[in-house]
Amino acid sequence: MASKAFLIAILVAMVAAPSMATEHMVGGDAGWKVGVNYTVWAAGKKFYVGDTLMFMYQNGSDNVLKVDGPSFQKCVASNTTGLLTSGNDVITLAKQGKKWYISTVEDHCSKGVKLVITVAPAPAPAPLPPQSPGSSGASKISPFKSCMLIVAALVVFKMVLS
Repeated sequence: MASKAFLIAILVAMVAAPSMATEHMVGGDAGWKVGVNYTVWAAGKKFYVGDTLMFMYQNGSDNVLKVDGPSFQKCVASNTTGLLTSGNDVITLAKQGKKWYISTVEDHCSKGVKLVITVAPAPAPAPLPPQSPGSSGASKISPFKSCMLIVAALVVFKMVLS
């Protein structure tokens, strides 16, 4: 029974509208390392609650630690609780406000391996377009979503009959 519920949940997720969250690979193709200007990288980008930051670096060569503003300015880590070291670290931005991240490896932070961003509340969904006179108000569903809805309905129907 649990596997049926899992399949239904997966199908619903596939059919549901895509999330508005954005994945930000910190530093772009360069990743998280000495020699990248993270202030320039972050400039002009918008970060919202629900977005993710992906810190990519060679495992063992660096790390990521969320710190407060003064620790960021001084490049110090008084508390390493939450230190990330996998080389493929993903952080979901759960709250709005200013966020500071540094590397605690040797002198990497003083060499610029640090990031400060401001996280805004999640944007409101886009309003529906105005209806033209005589319109039924029914929204259009893409052919892909229509197909996925039909497949999902058939799978659910088959599971119910089993």
